[in-house]
Amino acid sequence: MPELIHKTAIIHPKAKLDASVRVGPFAVIDEGVELGANCIVGPHVYLTGQTKIGVNNSFHAGCVIGDAPQDLKYKNEPTCLRIGDGNVFREHVTIHRSNKLEEDTVIGSNNFLMANSHVAHNCQLGNNIIIVNGALLAGHVTVQDRAFISGNCLIHQFTRIGTLAMMQGGSAISKDLPPFCVALRDNEMCGLNVVGLRRANVSAQERAELKRLYHLLFRGSKNFHDALAEAKREFASASAKILLEFVANAKRGVCADVGRDLNSNE
Repeated sequence: MPELIHKTAIIHPKAKLDASVRVGPFAVIDEGVELGANCIVGPHVYLTGQTKIGVNNSFHAGCVIGDAPQDLKYKNEPTCLRIGDGNVFREHVTIHRSNKLEEDTVIGSNNFLMANSHVAHNCQLGNNIIIVNGALLAGHVTVQDRAFISGNCLIHQFTRIGTLAMMQGGSAISKDLPPFCVALRDNEMCGLNVVGLRRANVSAQERAELKRLYHLLFRGSKNFHDALAEAKREFASASAKILLEFVANAKRGVCADVGRDLNSNE
């Protein structure tokens, strides 16, 4: 429908746009971009690279999506960015395509990226994630489903953030943040994301088990590897297994507990 495309928008003739896509003034869409049904491209948005975008995504003013990675090793290969469905990208969000052909940058579905947040090359984001204004994700970061990254947070390259984990505003991590846990300051944790667990309908019994597991792993007196082995024998809930598998596979180490619970009221 031509009336959905503003007359000042610049769209490459080989770009693939569903007929329902709306494009605002002065937006630029390059050759390798594909846009699914009911996407909204706001004013001054730049979509570039080999970027495949699903349905019902919204790009607010000034977003730059799919540009080249900020990596000196990158040699202008036609690398990719893949975006799922139902995401919201607020003003001036930047997302870079990957730095190598065999691995894409991936954004899942139903995520909310607020103004001036940045997702670097080769990041892997799941679903239902919230990234608040000014948060910066370096290359190769993994963020699992329903994580919450507060304003102006910093995430070092190759770091992982587990499902339903939360970062307090201004915190910075270069070690993995386990599922269901809350990060603060630099590479520190202060307990479980109780509010997030409740909103995810995790039962009181399972939350209590997670609290015991957290204390065993992160506040106990035992060697971490011994505590992990004991925990694998003792804890069997679905949430406990998610946390245990995550920390067992941590290659960078995990954030350290501050020794007191600043978040939980259970």
